[in-house]
Amino acid sequence: MRARDWSGRRGVTEDPRRTDWTVSRQPQIAYTGAMTRIALYTGSFDPLTNGHLDVIRQAPAICDRLIVGIGVHPGKTPVFSADERAALINEACKGFLADAKCELRVTTFAGLAVDAAREHGARMMIRGLRDGTDLDYEMQMAGMNGTMAPQVHTVFFAASPAARHITATLVRQIAAMGGDIRPFTPKNVAAALKKRTAERAKQK
Repeated sequence: MRARDWSGRRGVTEDPRRTDWTVSRQPQIAYTGAMTRIALYTGSFDPLTNGHLDVIRQAPAICDRLIVGIGVHPGKTPVFSADERAALINEACKGFLADAKCELRVTTFAGLAVDAAREHGARMMIRGLRDGTDLDYEMQMAGMNGTMAPQVHTVFFAASPAARHITATLVRQIAAMGGDIRPFTPKNVAAALKKRTAERAKQK
C-alpha cells in the first residue's frame, strides 16, 4: 500500500512484510489556503432591480465569489440582451462587492440552475424571499434542486422592507407607461431603461 504526502507525490512505501521502509526525499508540503466559497445567484435580471441588489449585497456574508447567472430563454424577447444585462450588473455591483472582498463573475446559462452551479464549482445557490408566496415556490425549487444535486445547498435571504415590493415585471410596466423607475433600480439601469423605452416608442 502506498501513502501520498501533502504534495500529492508518492512518498512512503508501506509493506507490512518489510521492515525497511523507503522514504521519499521530496519535501512534504501541507496545503494551508482556504477554499474559495462560491455561490450562484440566478435570474433573468431584465432589468436588474434594487430587489436584486438587496440580495447581492448580502452575498459576501457567505461567499468569496459570487456568480450571477443570467437565464437565457430563446422563446422570450427581453428588454436588454444578455450582454447588456451583464454590463449593467457589473457596473452596478462590482464596486461594492470588491469593497466587501467578494469577487463578482457574471455569466449566462440556458439549462438547469443546478447544472450551472456545478459547472462553476458553486456549492450554494442564493435566493431572495419577499413574502410567503416566494417561500412556497422557492422551497419546492430547493427540494427539487437538492434531489438533483445534493452537494449544492440553497440559501435564502429575506428581502429588506425597502425592497420587498419590487419586481422586474412591475418595473418594466412602469417604464413602458412613462413612470419614474429611479426608486426601484440602480441609477445606471434606470438611465438605460429610459433610453430603451424611448427607442421602442419611436419604432411604433
